[in-house]
Amino acid sequence: MDLTPGESPGFLLWHATLRWQRDIAAALTPLGLTHVQFVLLACAWWLNTQGEHPNQLTLARQAGTDIKMTSQVLRALEHKGLIEREVDPADTRAKRLRVTHTGADLAPRAIAAVELVDKRFFRPVPLDDAVTLLGRLARPQPEDDE
Repeated sequence: MDLTPGESPGFLLWHATLRWQRDIAAALTPLGLTHVQFVLLACAWWLNTQGEHPNQLTLARQAGTDIKMTSQVLRALEHKGLIEREVDPADTRAKRLRVTHTGADLAPRAIAAVELVDKRFFRPVPLDDAVTLLGRLARPQPEDDE
């Protein structure tokens, strides 16, 4: 069956993703964060609340981001006073991350703003269906033998 571009799942996903990214950016701009800054701050904050002080590699893995880009964004978050990078006593080459008081105040507010965007964006789809579909799409699948 030939699909028009408007019926192509990839093309539709592209447009949905662009719309979602615009909505996220609009919610985060008043808080002074880019989307990737938000993701790294939120992940670091969450890990800190679990008693962990991750290094940059651990944070990049948690967030699903490139390690070099993570380092650059963390420098920006550090410059904003939201994150502190401390030398890891166990490995002096590594930097352990701690969210500052300012960052710990901002992270939950940013998370709430993003969750509101998600709630509005995904309103047309039952939440369980959206989570199931996106969970499948987010994980690599073995190649079909067809």
